[in-house]
Amino acid sequence: MRNNTFIFLGTGTSTGVPVLGCRCRTCCSLDFRDKRLRSSAYIFYKGAKIIIDCGPDFRQQMLQNGLDDVDAILITHGHRDHIGGLDDIRGLNFMKNKIISVYADEHIRHEIRQAFPYVFDPGEYTGPPMIKFFPLQSTIKIEKAIVQAFQVWHGKQKIWGFRFERLAYITDANKLNDDVIEFLQGTEILIINALRLQPHETHFSLQEALSIIEKVNPQRAYLTHISHFMPPYRELRTLLPEGVIAAYDGFSFEF
Repeated sequence: MRNNTFIFLGTGTSTGVPVLGCRCRTCCSLDFRDKRLRSSAYIFYKGAKIIIDCGPDFRQQMLQNGLDDVDAILITHGHRDHIGGLDDIRGLNFMKNKIISVYADEHIRHEIRQAFPYVFDPGEYTGPPMIKFFPLQSTIKIEKAIVQAFQVWHGKQKIWGFRFERLAYITDANKLNDDVIEFLQGTEILIINALRLQPHETHFSLQEALSIIEKVNPQRAYLTHISHFMPPYRELRTLLPEGVIAAYDGFSFEF
């Protein structure tokens, strides 16, 4: 894999697509691009192997993409679809003989403690995930890689987005403050969530995501965190302007 490679490990919302029990057009689609695991990304950036969010599909996503190592995990927020796979880093602990660095703010660490108490206090358990926690700061150094963290709104909660020089990644947001829009100026590649066509109280709709893209004005943009309320992929892509692409699981590019 070449340096500065981005892979969409998952592009779905908290339920994934198809949704259990649903028979809508998108869930019944035979197009592989409509099969979406929970949102996550892998970035090989300046020699560092970085994961953004470690949801419940983490093990499956790594295996499907032929990935076998991680240096650091950046967590956008503590909802279960973004932290539910942390137990699966045990395999990397054992096989790579390494402790995995996880970057999370105090609130996220609290959510992880609630979900995985044995990470912090294993007691008699001899095989907990081996994690070294680091605080989320505006500038993060992972080996030779410099990552900038910034905050966006997810309903009434502030969560984290990440910028890798020319590339910025935002998921689960429904509002960006003006200073963040200003910070993102000059971004060449913007990845942003677009949940569905209709408005939602905690996530961008398609039109809202397109409005943010227009304000940031990147060279190209990718949509992620897409729910089954979006039309099937072949129809969805006809709704997008030039330079905006609906991402799908396994899609990758160099930047």
